[in-house]
Amino acid sequence: MSDLTFYRSLQEHLDRQAVGFPATPAGAELRFLQKLFTPDEARLAVNLSYRPASIEEIMKAPLQASGAERGKTLGLLESMVSKGAIGWKEKDGTGRWFLLPMVVGMYEGQDGHIAPEIQAAADAYFATREWGTAMLAAAPSQMRTIPVGIDVPVVHHVASYEQIRAIVEAAPGPFVVIPCICRESAAWKGKRCSKTTRTETCLGFGETAAVVLKRKHGREISREEVITILRENEKDGLVLQPSNARNPVFVCSCCGCCCGMLGMQRRLPHPLAFWTANFHAVVHADACTGCGTCATRCQVDAVAVHDSAGGTTATGKSAGGSAGTAMVDINRCIGCGVCTTTCAAEAIRLEKNAAEAIPPANEEELYDMIRSGRKGWPDTKEEVMRRMLGK
Repeated sequence: MSDLTFYRSLQEHLDRQAVGFPATPAGAELRFLQKLFTPDEARLAVNLSYRPASIEEIMKAPLQASGAERGKTLGLLESMVSKGAIGWKEKDGTGRWFLLPMVVGMYEGQDGHIAPEIQAAADAYFATREWGTAMLAAAPSQMRTIPVGIDVPVVHHVASYEQIRAIVEAAPGPFVVIPCICRESAAWKGKRCSKTTRTETCLGFGETAAVVLKRKHGREISREEVITILRENEKDGLVLQPSNARNPVFVCSCCGCCCGMLGMQRRLPHPLAFWTANFHAVVHADACTGCGTCATRCQVDAVAVHDSAGGTTATGKSAGGSAGTAMVDINRCIGCGVCTTTCAAEAIRLEKNAAEAIPPANEEELYDMIRSGRKGWPDTKEEVMRRMLGK
């Protein structure tokens, strides 16, 4: 059996997990797997799933090589974890291993320090329609947007799972901060982030922090430092996107110029068909001065300033020089709140969406839900394509 066969088997196995990992005509997915897995690791990885399993369970897997040594198997598992190729967590004092999707997973598993050859292979796969369709078909979405404000006013009736301070205070330690891999990727391509000069903006809690530290990556910080970093992220206008669970294990702080998720959102005509958010921004026209700060702060092109003739300007002023009025496209607004925190006139604020999206309890429940929704995959792909095109 050739090495390529092992990678094809792994690709097909990954594609049967919660989030798809489809084949492409040019084989971009295989080139990515070859950069991340050795042939022996690829052969072992087909014994894993997105649900964590102990070494005893893995050794009993049907596809496990007959007579495989426990020590060798553990060595291969630890090697894959160290490269961010698979996930690991400790439960009831026992180590457990599991497969990761491409995103959020193997790519982010590089912990902000991605090797150029892995970045190039990932970019080639990200550029394919097959991967984009599989990514957008994941429902509910893997990430969600929560308001940036550390203290959300009570009048918003925000549930505890939307309050970032409550999330941080309830999260188990340890805590880590890592460089944003999206900004790292942009810098590698010679692009500079237009929103922040800071690189350490992404945060991991509990089991995510534990595996980052196991890989000897990231920087361990205190709970108080987490809050401090989040305040700085808010000042810079970054969008908070945690894992889509009531007890999230990470929070990304994203910008529209570098972030792959927000970049995808900006390109879609109806992005909220693929995103989880519970708020939207509303402008009180009588108070709006047309300064344009909200439009400049918005990371997803959801806010524009309209002049009296109905046109829009990037600066927030009409062509004739008089102040315009900000307007929010609710089909694009993800309810992040970055537009609200710097409105001098206090003319824009968040309101709760009519339909509330309650996150799954944890990531395992999230991926169970995504996997369950893939039963009608051929029809789903056609529906995703229609939604991508805004039809």
